[in-house]
Amino acid sequence: MIGVIWAQAANGVIGRDGAIPWHLPEDGAHFRACTSGAAVVMGRRTWASLPERFRPLPGRRNLVLTRRPAWSAPGAEPVADLPAALALAGDADVWVMGGTQVYALALPLADRLEITELEQAFDGDTLAPPVGPQWRSERDDPPQGWHTSRTGLRYRFRTLRREV
Repeated sequence: MIGVIWAQAANGVIGRDGAIPWHLPEDGAHFRACTSGAAVVMGRRTWASLPERFRPLPGRRNLVLTRRPAWSAPGAEPVADLPAALALAGDADVWVMGGTQVYALALPLADRLEITELEQAFDGDTLAPPVGPQWRSERDDPPQGWHTSRTGLRYRFRTLRREV
Protein backbone atom coordinates (compact mmCIF):
# COMPACT_ATOMS: atom_id res chain seq x y z
CA MET A 1 0.00 0.00 0.00
CA ILE A 2 1.20 3.47 -0.87
CA GLY A 3 -0.60 6.17 1.07
CA VAL A 4 -0.31 9.93 1.04
CA ILE A 5 -1.12 11.84 4.21
CA TRP A 6 -1.56 15.53 4.99
CA ALA A 7 -3.65 18.05 6.91
CA GLN A 8 -5.17 21.04 5.14
CA ALA A 9 -7.01 24.20 6.06
CA ALA A 10 -10.35 25.08 4.45
CA ASN A 11 -8.50 27.10 1.79
CA GLY A 12 -6.12 24.23 0.94
CA VAL A 13 -3.12 25.57 2.91
CA ILE A 14 -0.83 22.88 4.33
CA GLY A 15 2.14 25.01 5.37
CA ARG A 16 3.66 28.42 5.99
CA ASP A 17 7.37 29.19 6.15
CA GLY A 18 8.28 25.51 6.38
CA ALA A 19 5.91 24.76 9.26
CA ILE A 20 2.27 23.85 9.87
CA PRO A 21 0.38 27.06 10.70
CA TRP A 22 -1.92 25.51 13.33
CA HIS A 23 -1.73 23.23 16.35
CA LEU A 24 -4.02 20.19 16.16
CA PRO A 25 -2.84 17.46 18.56
CA GLU A 26 -5.55 15.08 17.35
CA ASP A 27 -4.04 15.19 13.87
CA GLY A 28 -0.66 14.21 15.31
CA ALA A 29 -2.28 11.21 17.00
CA HIS A 30 -4.04 10.28 13.75
CA PHE A 31 -0.76 10.58 11.83
CA ARG A 32 1.01 8.30 14.34
CA ALA A 33 -1.81 5.73 14.19
CA CYS A 34 -1.75 5.65 10.37
CA THR A 35 2.01 5.55 9.89
CA SER A 36 3.22 3.50 12.85
CA GLY A 37 5.24 0.49 11.71
CA ALA A 38 5.37 1.71 8.10
CA ALA A 39 7.99 3.45 6.00
CA VAL A 40 7.53 7.21 5.77
CA VAL A 41 8.86 9.04 2.73
CA MET A 42 9.55 12.75 2.86
CA GLY A 43 11.65 15.38 1.20
CA ARG A 44 14.74 16.76 2.90
CA ARG A 45 13.00 20.06 3.72
CA THR A 46 10.10 18.19 5.33
CA TRP A 47 12.65 16.25 7.41
CA ALA A 48 14.27 19.55 8.44
CA SER A 49 10.86 20.99 9.40
CA LEU A 50 10.26 18.24 11.97
CA PRO A 51 11.14 19.26 15.51
CA GLU A 52 14.50 17.70 16.45
CA ARG A 53 12.95 15.68 19.24
CA PHE A 54 10.80 13.85 16.63
CA ARG A 55 13.65 13.07 14.20
CA PRO A 56 13.69 10.32 13.20
CA LEU A 57 9.99 9.60 13.53
CA PRO A 58 9.93 6.68 15.99
CA GLY A 59 8.51 3.31 15.01
CA ARG A 60 8.85 4.03 11.29
CA ARG A 61 11.50 3.69 8.63
CA ASN A 62 12.43 7.30 7.69
CA LEU A 63 13.25 7.55 3.98
CA VAL A 64 14.34 11.05 2.97
CA LEU A 65 14.48 12.13 -0.66
CA THR A 66 17.45 14.36 -1.40
CA ARG A 67 19.41 15.51 -4.44
CA ARG A 68 22.49 15.87 -2.23
CA PRO A 69 24.40 12.55 -2.38
CA ALA A 70 26.51 13.39 0.68
CA TRP A 71 23.54 14.38 2.88
CA SER A 72 23.03 12.35 6.03
CA ALA A 73 21.17 12.64 9.31
CA PRO A 74 20.92 10.23 12.23
CA GLY A 75 17.98 7.88 11.71
CA ALA A 76 17.29 9.00 8.13
CA GLU A 77 17.91 6.86 5.08
CA PRO A 78 18.74 9.21 2.20
CA VAL A 79 17.42 8.17 -1.20
CA ALA A 80 17.79 9.84 -4.57
CA ASP A 81 14.21 9.49 -5.80
CA LEU A 82 10.76 8.04 -5.09
CA PRO A 83 11.30 4.77 -7.01
CA ALA A 84 14.43 4.13 -4.91
CA ALA A 85 12.48 4.84 -1.71
CA LEU A 86 9.71 2.45 -2.74
CA ALA A 87 12.27 -0.22 -3.60
CA LEU A 88 13.94 0.20 -0.18
CA ALA A 89 10.56 -0.10 1.55
CA GLY A 90 9.95 -3.44 -0.16
CA ASP A 91 6.65 -4.97 0.92
CA ALA A 92 6.12 -2.56 3.82
CA ASP A 93 3.31 -0.04 3.79
CA VAL A 94 4.57 3.36 2.66
CA TRP A 95 3.23 6.76 3.70
CA VAL A 96 4.30 9.85 1.79
CA MET A 97 4.24 12.86 4.09
CA GLY A 98 5.51 15.75 1.98
CA GLY A 99 6.53 18.14 0.73
CA THR A 100 4.77 19.46 -2.32
CA GLN A 101 7.16 17.98 -4.92
CA VAL A 102 7.09 14.57 -3.24
CA TYR A 103 3.28 14.63 -3.13
CA ALA A 104 3.19 15.36 -6.87
CA LEU A 105 5.43 12.35 -7.55
CA ALA A 106 3.51 10.02 -5.23
CA LEU A 107 -0.12 10.79 -6.06
CA PRO A 108 -0.13 8.87 -9.38
CA LEU A 109 1.18 5.78 -7.53
CA ALA A 110 -0.91 5.99 -4.37
CA ASP A 111 -3.82 3.74 -3.40
CA ARG A 112 -5.00 5.71 -0.38
CA LEU A 113 -5.20 9.31 0.84
CA GLU A 114 -5.58 10.31 4.48
CA ILE A 115 -6.58 13.95 4.72
CA THR A 116 -7.28 15.89 7.87
CA GLU A 117 -9.51 18.82 6.92
CA LEU A 118 -9.80 21.91 9.08
CA GLU A 119 -12.95 24.02 8.96
CA GLN A 120 -10.92 27.24 9.25
CA ALA A 121 -8.78 28.89 6.57
CA PHE A 122 -5.17 29.81 7.36
CA ASP A 123 -2.57 32.02 5.69
CA GLY A 124 0.18 30.01 4.08
CA ASP A 125 2.56 29.54 1.20
CA THR A 126 2.14 25.80 0.57
CA LEU A 127 -1.04 24.21 -0.75
CA ALA A 128 -2.40 20.67 -0.67
CA PRO A 129 -2.03 18.68 -3.88
CA PRO A 130 -5.10 18.55 -6.11
CA VAL A 131 -7.27 15.48 -5.61
CA GLY A 132 -8.72 14.37 -8.94
CA PRO A 133 -11.88 12.48 -9.85
CA GLN A 134 -10.10 9.12 -9.62
CA TRP A 135 -10.44 9.29 -5.81
CA ARG A 136 -13.59 8.21 -3.96
CA SER A 137 -14.42 8.91 -0.36
CA GLU A 138 -14.27 5.75 1.72
CA ARG A 139 -14.71 7.16 5.21
CA ASP A 140 -15.38 10.48 6.89
CA ASP A 141 -14.85 10.82 10.63
CA PRO A 142 -17.22 12.13 11.82
CA PRO A 143 -19.68 11.06 9.10
CA GLN A 144 -21.33 14.51 9.30
CA GLY A 145 -20.00 17.78 10.68
CA TRP A 146 -16.78 18.31 12.59
CA HIS A 147 -14.82 17.22 15.65
CA THR A 148 -13.70 20.01 17.97
CA SER A 149 -10.06 19.87 19.06
CA ARG A 150 -8.97 20.62 22.58
CA THR A 151 -7.33 23.67 20.94
CA GLY A 152 -10.74 24.83 19.66
CA LEU A 153 -10.14 24.05 15.97
CA ARG A 154 -12.81 22.09 14.12
CA TYR A 155 -11.59 19.22 11.94
CA ARG A 156 -12.46 15.89 10.34
CA PHE A 157 -10.55 12.92 8.98
CA ARG A 158 -11.16 11.72 5.42
CA THR A 159 -9.99 8.49 3.83
CA LEU A 160 -10.06 8.30 0.03
CA ARG A 161 -9.26 5.32 -2.18
CA ARG A 162 -8.28 5.29 -5.82
CA GLU A 163 -11.10 4.14 -8.14
CA VAL A 164 -10.06 1.01 -9.98
